Amino acid sequence: MGRVTERRKVVRIRDGVVSSRPDTLVTEEPLEIRLNGKPLAITMRTPGDDFALAVGFLVSEGVLATASDLRNVVYCAGATADGSNTYNVVDVQTAPGVRIPDITLERNVYTTSSCGLCGKASLDAVRTTTRHPIADSPPLRVTPELLAGLPDRLRASQRVFERTGGLHAAALFDEAGELLDVREDVGRHNAVDKLVGRALQGGNLPLSRTVLMVSGRASFELAQKAVMAGIPLLAAVSAPSSLAVDLAAETGLTLVGFLRGTSMNVYAGEDRIALRAAASQG
Repeated sequence: MGRVTERRKVVRIRDGVVSSRPDTLVTEEPLEIRLNGKPLAITMRTPGDDFALAVGFLVSEGVLATASDLRNVVYCAGATADGSNTYNVVDVQTAPGVRIPDITLERNVYTTSSCGLCGKASLDAVRTTTRHPIADSPPLRVTPELLAGLPDRLRASQRVFERTGGLHAAALFDEAGELLDVREDVGRHNAVDKLVGRALQGGNLPLSRTVLMVSGRASFELAQKAVMAGIPLLAAVSAPSSLAVDLAAETGLTLVGFLRGTSMNVYAGEDRIALRAAASQG
């Protein structure tokens, strides 16, 4: 849609020298997601892959699990008072017979860190509602060396980041380290939703033999999105939250944080990491 970036005038100061020049900024706009015609949620996102974003969001909410659950996704015409289409409102239409959980506009649901639930309630909800429990058999096995190369590969594939410096990214790799897909967005959780949504649309859920690599930290929300999609390993360049670690341990997700160079911390599911020697004690 040509709306991923915008140009703005900026006053640049370098070593005391002042100049004026245009700068490329990442676009941020609201996206309203409707479910069968009813308003469901609003997220701030970078335009592009909007249908996949909405579909992936509904995977994480437990509404969609397979391509057969999805009937159609459309932009809503006449989304404004004057009847124009802003391309900021999408309606996800489910197939007949798909059960719709009780979800409100305020997103008082089990899968979000802002839902008012916490701790054990949130963990139990994800574990009991996912239709793709982590079940990689035989177990996924990756080496620390393979993991160490993923952040650079993620960064190299971020085309918009190179122009703006203002986007998060999420990428899917197979167990051999081959890049399967990568998405960028101003919101890290949106980038993951875009990946998961594209996978559902392609009939590729569950993502049972993949590694999800994300820029930044690993929050509870990102961990639950991985679990809902059946992804066995989540890696992040920064720290996980305590609840993300709890969820990983509860569901069998391998969670790797502080993945920088050859260093990393494995917070849960270390059996999927092929170590050459026993871990040091202490």
